[in-house]
Amino acid sequence: MSNIVEQTDVEIASQVQPEKIKYCLYARKSTEQEDKQALSIESQVKEMLALAEREGLEIVEIKRESHSSKSVGKRPIYNELIKEIKEEKFNGILTWAPDRLSRNAGDLGAVVDLMDQKLLKVIRTYSQTFTNNPNEKFLLMILGSQAKLENDNKMVNVKRGLRARCEMGLWPSVPPTGYLPNPDRNKKCEVVVDELRASTIKQIYEKVAHNGWSGRKVFHWLRDELDFRTKNGKHLTLSNVYIILKNTFYYGEFEYPKGSGNWYKGKHTPIITKDLYLQVQKQIKIGSAQNVRKKEFAFTRLMTCGLCGSGITADEKFKKQKNGIVRRYVYYGCTKFNDKNCSCGYIRETELIEQLINLFDTISFDEIGMKDEIKQALEAHNEFQEAILGKETTKTKVKEIDIRNYAKFILKKKPIEKKRELLDHLKSRLMLKEKKIYLEK
Repeated sequence: MSNIVEQTDVEIASQVQPEKIKYCLYARKSTEQEDKQALSIESQVKEMLALAEREGLEIVEIKRESHSSKSVGKRPIYNELIKEIKEEKFNGILTWAPDRLSRNAGDLGAVVDLMDQKLLKVIRTYSQTFTNNPNEKFLLMILGSQAKLENDNKMVNVKRGLRARCEMGLWPSVPPTGYLPNPDRNKKCEVVVDELRASTIKQIYEKVAHNGWSGRKVFHWLRDELDFRTKNGKHLTLSNVYIILKNTFYYGEFEYPKGSGNWYKGKHTPIITKDLYLQVQKQIKIGSAQNVRKKEFAFTRLMTCGLCGSGITADEKFKKQKNGIVRRYVYYGCTKFNDKNCSCGYIRETELIEQLINLFDTISFDEIGMKDEIKQALEAHNEFQEAILGKETTKTKVKEIDIRNYAKFILKKKPIEKKRELLDHLKSRLMLKEKKIYLEK
């Protein structure tokens, strides 16, 4: 009898097999300064594959990543790993060290949560094993938190070092165009004047301040006439030109970080005077005000793309005809904010106005939200004809057709403000879809 019991126990024991662990080997190359001497991705993979072979571990997939782990959710490969563990493709992670997985609390919490859900059975590193055991999870969290502490301390130290350099008048970043890093390695963060480009930078300021040049004119002068290039051999873009024109560094002062309100007196040699800089800022402000007036379009912010729901923007084109006359054309189209591949298309303003005029023949009388204002304007016009011009007018009420025609007249002849006022009073939203205007249903 005892033999039968013993045999049965053995059979039962043999049926209880440990759950098979399917590992994903995750290797990440850190971008943090203190880890520059750490193992590269391929070295990590080589070492962990050797460990797997020695201990008979089953590796289902190898994932490699080089994104920093300081911010939560910023690593696409790591996010993919977490997703596939939830889908039960893996139930084990093989990695070089705990800090390869996370240096922030959010990603660390995601791993521990998977352990709590029993989806992640084990994390193996080169020298440690972490399972769904309270003590081992606690140790994992301590090691992950330690990595985060190191990051936080490093950030504090870096900011302190940058602030100290700024207080010494040293520029803690890449020198702006017109300056170069000091070739003397013992003078870190010091900049010297770029003799090849500094004079051009000064001329840029002088042309804007004294000759009234716009940033665009400076841009074409630099590219087309001077073939001016940065130390990297590239032409300046229009935005680069405005960055130069607004950079206080050129007269000897700088703010760091940008927008912090912390200003410092630079140790470098100024290229321009502060007076010249202020003259340029005044000129830029005047130019910007003029551009705002020139760039005012009648129908922007009044329509929505019927395909992707983005706003509608406008652009102008100038075409020179054979007789020398330059014509201005305005086009409206989708901003593509919601869909970069939106196929809404562009419509010329003249065609848009014609479509709006036709639209007023089809919409209901109540759809015109400013009908009362139009009605009052028409009645006042009739009274003017009677009293001043001596014309007789019918005493009947202003008809719907009169309101429609007056609305069309506004679209054709009235200034931008009146056009906008009329369309802004429509009770339904205007939509633009494939070069066609319609009212939202």
